[in-house]
Amino acid sequence: MDDHKTLTCFPRVFKCWLYSNTLKRIQDNQNYKAMAHQLYFTICILSSIFIISSSSYIPPPHPFDPLTETELKLVRTIINNSYPIGHNHKFTFQYVGLNEPDKSQVLSWHSSPGHNVKPPPRQAFVIARDKGKNREIVVDFSTRAIVSDKIHVGNGNPMLTVDEQRAATALVHKFKPFRDSIMKRGLNLSEVVVTSSTMGWFGEAKPERFIRTIPFYLNGSVNTYLRPIEGMTIIVDLDNMKVAQFKDRFTGPMPKADGREYRISNLKPPFGPSLRNAVVFQPDGPGFKIDGHIVRWANWEFHMSFDVRAGLVISLASIFDMDVNKYRQVLYKGHLSEMFVPYMDPHDDWYFISYLDCGEYGCGQSAVSLEPYTDCPPNAAFMDGIYAGQDGTPTKVSNVMCIFEKYAGDIMWRHTESEVPGMEITEARPDVSLVARMVTTVGNYDYIIEYEFKPSGSIKMGVGLTGVLEVKPIEYVHTSEIKEDDIYGTIVADNTVGVNHDHFVTFRLDLDIDGTDNSFVRTELVTKRTPKSVNTPRKSYWTTKRNTAKTETEARVKLGLKPEELVVVNPNKKTKHGNEVGYRLIPGPATGSLLSQDDYPQIRAAFTNYNVWITPYNKSEVWTSGLYADRSQGDDALAVWSKRDREIEKKDIVMWYTVGFHHVPCQEDFPTMPTMSGGFELRPTNFFEQNPVLKAKPMNLTNIPKCTAKND
Repeated sequence: MDDHKTLTCFPRVFKCWLYSNTLKRIQDNQNYKAMAHQLYFTICILSSIFIISSSSYIPPPHPFDPLTETELKLVRTIINNSYPIGHNHKFTFQYVGLNEPDKSQVLSWHSSPGHNVKPPPRQAFVIARDKGKNREIVVDFSTRAIVSDKIHVGNGNPMLTVDEQRAATALVHKFKPFRDSIMKRGLNLSEVVVTSSTMGWFGEAKPERFIRTIPFYLNGSVNTYLRPIEGMTIIVDLDNMKVAQFKDRFTGPMPKADGREYRISNLKPPFGPSLRNAVVFQPDGPGFKIDGHIVRWANWEFHMSFDVRAGLVISLASIFDMDVNKYRQVLYKGHLSEMFVPYMDPHDDWYFISYLDCGEYGCGQSAVSLEPYTDCPPNAAFMDGIYAGQDGTPTKVSNVMCIFEKYAGDIMWRHTESEVPGMEITEARPDVSLVARMVTTVGNYDYIIEYEFKPSGSIKMGVGLTGVLEVKPIEYVHTSEIKEDDIYGTIVADNTVGVNHDHFVTFRLDLDIDGTDNSFVRTELVTKRTPKSVNTPRKSYWTTKRNTAKTETEARVKLGLKPEELVVVNPNKKTKHGNEVGYRLIPGPATGSLLSQDDYPQIRAAFTNYNVWITPYNKSEVWTSGLYADRSQGDDALAVWSKRDREIEKKDIVMWYTVGFHHVPCQEDFPTMPTMSGGFELRPTNFFEQNPVLKAKPMNLTNIPKCTAKND
């Protein structure tokens, strides 16, 4: 220990006193040196307590409010004072988020009049990298103390931080063998961009915390991912921040730079198609109100927050029922859990690309500031997001989430009655919905994630894919030139193949349909032959066969195998006609993984073996790929948890739903890709006594008068 450096921990008054009274003795006498070290630690602890306890920390008003800048600073101070840097600790903060509060306490607080019940303890959960190990720390804000601290024992690594990715790519840029290889190719080093890529897991017993880096060549363009420099294997050791392996295997072709521009300011005429300008004007202002992180609109109320791994989080979504004059529970918490993106080229430059975007890069950490008027309409309101950087310092992402009323010209409901003699009756209601949105840009892809709340009680979860293809260079410009059996994609431009790949976007949905004790009902639509006893020319009809899943195994669903309706019900609550209240899952297209079950990426992403899973609520089961996704081995993830085959009937249950896309690239995806959309809907089913929007008054939708010059 450097005795002069240890003085930096102290407040000034302690520092000066210690320096003047002990420094000379430290230099002259070993006993005094030991005493001074002991005094040093005592004063460090006392000073940290003084600093923290004297702060004006006031906890946020809601148990699900995201960690504030003040709280993130507190976490950093508490941990750094407990583990002083230089005393065999070298911390990096890989994840800092709200420690999941006890659900029963949250519900008790939320349901109490005026929230007069004490909220659950407010805590932060931290994953810190410390000397090559993963340390899990829980910091309690009320006591300003670490209440749990343990070393993770198991496979996988935490999320990569932005800082270490930048450090790794900068390291490669300065690495002489790499620079020599770039020069050998006749390329300009100043035009080379190096990106980071996780490596997955391919059977290694103890995979090290390595990443691969991939170089690209700009040559005047800013469309980075469309000009890869192939032929080099570059592996970086993140913990030691050094190049662990470099191999220049071959020099491949380079796609042309032409035709890759996408900035409107740099594009040349002709432009089109032509779209007319529009004005969004709400004369009475927006129909929603935001109180902190609570959003109220029409008959909906919910909480909206931000997490560095999940991004946008929706909690405590309830809908007002006029018939009973109260809000009724629907969704306790919903958010992204993972995005699995495997590419379909098995060769050395591509086989490892099988990303788990949320677990490896952080869908919140990768979220971007939304652009008013383009990412979100003019009537949108915005929220910022804050997360902890690698050293624990708060990082702010402005306008990372938006919320707005959507007027899409849809019809809420309508009917024309022309059978009444002498009358024709038409009754219709224009639809409007409330959308909460974020965009996370993970490398080349931009993912639009949104939750759409409808007055009818439906919640639609939407996923939009846009951005830039990941491509590989080839020598061909036309399909007639192809000599190989498979180029693993589509020629989308000269010397450029868009590689086949998948996107699997998994949501975790803790549904509480009118309470926590729910069941999962699979109602099969079965074809029946008409009984001979029935006097009819009809020979067949279909009817329903209801099955309530009793365990997790019975609730796993591969969509498209048979016609069935999937409903989460509350068997303890019934309508006046005896039907169990529920919410039905209306799925999107049935898309599942086509990889073999023994393929390593599929083992890690076994949650894509089924489109729907149901598990009992467990506060530790949040991330479908596991808490430690980077280089994980699939041994602590949804598919493994579910093997316990726990009881789920009349239990607090969680639904996991995966939106899937098989993407065969096409030329229209180049140089940027028009948004490809998917999603699913949660729709009330016997939840209300009748149509909940029957009495919705029509909105007054009108045009703004066209202003014209008038001569006097």
